[in-house]
Amino acid sequence: MEQRAGRNYPRIAIIVLLILGCLYVLRPFLAAIVFAACVVISSWPLYLRLLFAMKGRRTLAALTMTLTLTLLVIIPLAMVAYNLADDVATGFTHLRHAIEHRELLPPPWVRGIPLVGDTIDTYLRQLVASRDQMIALAQRMLEPARRYLLAGGLMLGTGVVQLSLAAFVSFFFYRDGMSLLQAINVAMRRMMGEGADTVATTISQTVRGVMYGMLGTALAQAVVAAIGFAIAGVPAVPLLSVLIFVSSLIPVGPPIIWGGAAIWLFLQGETGWGIFMVIWGTFLISGVDNVVRPMLISLGSSLPFLLTLLGVLGGVIAFGFVGMFIGPTLLAVGYSLMSEWTGTPYAAMRKN
Repeated sequence: MEQRAGRNYPRIAIIVLLILGCLYVLRPFLAAIVFAACVVISSWPLYLRLLFAMKGRRTLAALTMTLTLTLLVIIPLAMVAYNLADDVATGFTHLRHAIEHRELLPPPWVRGIPLVGDTIDTYLRQLVASRDQMIALAQRMLEPARRYLLAGGLMLGTGVVQLSLAAFVSFFFYRDGMSLLQAINVAMRRMMGEGADTVATTISQTVRGVMYGMLGTALAQAVVAAIGFAIAGVPAVPLLSVLIFVSSLIPVGPPIIWGGAAIWLFLQGETGWGIFMVIWGTFLISGVDNVVRPMLISLGSSLPFLLTLLGVLGGVIAFGFVGMFIGPTLLAVGYSLMSEWTGTPYAAMRKN
């Protein structure tokens, strides 16, 4: 027995080195592969229904799922990323022109603010009247903001590349999913024994719950926000909608975007539409998070707020744009498996 165990060491070493070598080769594409796996796992029931409707034509069903992902997510995101640089440059050029010609005056409602309205109005008028001071303030604030927005556009562009690669990989995951599932099940049973089925169920439910909760809520908020922006006449609706989609991963994100749109409307003298935007954002855009997210998360598993926030930030640092979805999903899987193995009930812990 000892001799046989000793003979197994070279095999184990070779297998470990082979696995490390494969991971090293796939490292540039690891984010796209993991994201594609998350998307396929979360949409697998839909793919099975489509496969049944298409009478078992795996290639056609996989192509349909992949094209749907491309049309709904990748193409709109690519259009926004392509136009972001031009929109930012144009917007800052107009703002700089308005500053240099002293066309920026505080709206009348500023003076009506209780206690501090007159002070703020006087300060803003003095600031606008002083051309040098205004330009100096613009240089301190506008240029850094411009760099941050351009960096955001670059991140969106990188995200488009990652999503395109993920869509390409997901086609093969859909088409050959049955064979992959059989191979994974056999490998898990050999490594874990009877607990393999429980682990597989926990992973699939967790991935679906997190992806449904994040992507479903983000899409719903983006659509509702786009309708509100279009009704109120806010410019750059596609860009703002994408920002709502991205920022919805953090609870305080969407109010910053639609709140900024409301402030812009007030500054334009559109007080009625500004009030409309505040009401629309409070009860509809942010209200979606309180209604849709619990419904979607109930289909799978949730994640505490702290781990969600750390997953989003850490995922972006580690994987880029798609890391916003990969990070929370990986943490949720680890969190659920740890809860299963330790027997700790996490249902109560995950409530906000």
